[in-house]
Parts: sequence; structure tokens; C-alpha cells
Amino acid sequence: MTPTYDKVHNRFKFNGLHFNHDELKEVAYSLIKEGKAYEKVTGDFLIDWLNKEDHLYVTTSGSTGKPKQIKLKKQAMVNSAIATGNFFGLEPGNTALHCLPSHFIAGKMMFIRALVLGLEIDFVEPAAYPAFDYEKTYDFCAMIPLQLKHSINYIHNIKTIIVGGSKVTKPLIEKIKECDAKFYETYGMTETVTHVAVRALESKSGKREQFFNALEHVTFAQDDRKCLVIKAPKLVKETLITNDIVELKSATSFELLGRFDNVVNSGGVKLFPEQIEDKLQPVIKQRFIIGGEEDATLGEKLILIVENPTDSTSDILKVIQDLKTLNKFEIPKKIYTIDKFSETVNGKIQRKKTIKVVLGR
Repeated sequence: MTPTYDKVHNRFKFNGLHFNHDELKEVAYSLIKEGKAYEKVTGDFLIDWLNKEDHLYVTTSGSTGKPKQIKLKKQAMVNSAIATGNFFGLEPGNTALHCLPSHFIAGKMMFIRALVLGLEIDFVEPAAYPAFDYEKTYDFCAMIPLQLKHSINYIHNIKTIIVGGSKVTKPLIEKIKECDAKFYETYGMTETVTHVAVRALESKSGKREQFFNALEHVTFAQDDRKCLVIKAPKLVKETLITNDIVELKSATSFELLGRFDNVVNSGGVKLFPEQIEDKLQPVIKQRFIIGGEEDATLGEKLILIVENPTDSTSDILKVIQDLKTLNKFEIPKKIYTIDKFSETVNGKIQRKKTIKVVLGR
């Protein structure tokens, strides 16, 4: 029988203590009244989850546009939790580390997985440098890449880590290879109630997967732009058309190439900024993005924007020109610098806004 959103699993624990539905409400009120800022947000979310409404509102991150409120069915969130539990083999009594903010869907879903699956969840402050019990064994954890980067030397007792929210960089992927945990990069969004697909990253416990693989009851197709189309009836009623260009391997797996609205068409050659950024990561120390600028001859020319670089633009260009992995079309025609990228409240780079600032539009 499928669990329902109005029930709390009898094996659920929050920071070492068991709470039933009514007791958890009291905890939520206490967090709102006496907690720190991040705990107040968690208390507000728990109150919303435990009320009699069959839905709640979740704010998108705003990385590809303005943040907006989305109405999600609570049962869809339960279904997402079950799909994650089945994929990763999570069982009642398993331990989970929660270090994500409760403002957004990823943080909310960590709690819901615990409530639905009967996990023993430890909630710590959602900081860039998460502070947790390094000697305690955890079966499951979700982090953003920045948190994983800062915690990489302290995760020896975490068995499975999912990473999402922004791109996992090449330097971080290299560090992951030396770790014992199993790592998975996630694909999803607020509209799909977090991830609908995952791919394994190489570590001592697992091999790298090129393709993202769907969770249960999720299938994929492409539209005429070669963008991903998601069918996930247990999560969202409507078919969801994305702006993510993919290579479709099957109805349940794909390779992510880049976003349709980021593609630079330079002299008739379509260039994917995300793929070029992957190739540049080993040689550029600071944060950077690839974009396009209007050009009278090419239509668009490829540009590189580097945040607060320590090297001159001429030195950066020389290193790029020496890269064997780039073809001639992938070498930026111009390099710009900026003191600080435009970001969302949770630290994601706002690509379009940053490019507009740099080009003075």
C-alpha cells in the first residue's frame, strides 16, 4: 500500500528523537519561535506539510529566470520520496544527513523522504562548510557541489551521496574518484519534485555512467529542438517540456548536452557553452562562464567571462589556445572579467544576467 502524505512513519527520527504527527507539529512551532533563521524556515515548512491541505507552494531557485512559486501536490512529493528510496535501496531505520536549506525543493524533500521512508535524519545548518558528526555512519546524504567540495575530506562514513543544484566540476569529480562512498549526480527541477534521473560518478565504490537513468515511473522523449521531454505521471500530471538539449539513449536514459537558450550560433556552428566549460575547467582556477555576443560577421561570437581572475586575459587566452581538447570554434573570441557573478539566493550563477551586465545591455 502506498504511504500517504498525512502519515508519519513509525521509524522516523529527527536529530535522534522519535516524533509522531502531533509531536512533530510542536517541534515545528518551537523551531519557529525559538530557532535560528534556518530552523525557522524548517519550522514553517513542517507546519505547511503537516496541515490538512493536499498541496503546498515551493519557490524555484531562479537560476534560469525569476524565482516563482509552484503548487505541488503533497502526494506527488511522497511518490518522489518512494522512488528515491527504491532506487537507492533506503530502508526504515537508515540514517540520513540533511544539510540543505529548507527554502527550496531539495531541502524539503530530504525531510519528506525521512517522514515517508522512516529514516533517522540529522539536520545541521545548511552552510557552505557543513558541520556534522564525522564519526557517525550515514546511509544517505544530499549536497550541492560547493558543500561536497568543502566536505570531501570528512565524508568517509557516508555511504551514498547525491549531488545536485549546479554542475559538478571536473576538479571535484577527480577528488570524488578517491573516495569510498557511492556518488550520484542528479537531474531534476522544482517542477519534477527534485530529481527524476541520476547518473553514477566514478569513485572507489562505483563506475562512472555517461547517461542519466530515470527513476521509476519516469520516461523521456525529445521535441523538435532535441530538448528533453519528461513524462512523470506520479509527480506531475502534464508532460513537461524542458530547454535541456540531450542525446536520448532510450526512453529511460539520456546524456545532457546543454541548454537550448545557452547555445551560441557562431557562423552557422552551434556551440554548447556547458561542454566548452567542461574542457576549460582544468586550466582556469576561478569561476567562469561561456556565452555569446552579437557579431556583424559571425552572427554571434564566443566569449569567456572570468570572475575576479588572478591572471591577465592574455595569459588566460594563451593557456586556452594551447589546449588540445578544444577545436578552433570553441576558442573564445574575447575574454571579459567581472568582480562578482550575478547569483541566486542559494549561490547559483545567473548566466543570462551576468552576460547582460558584462556587455552593458
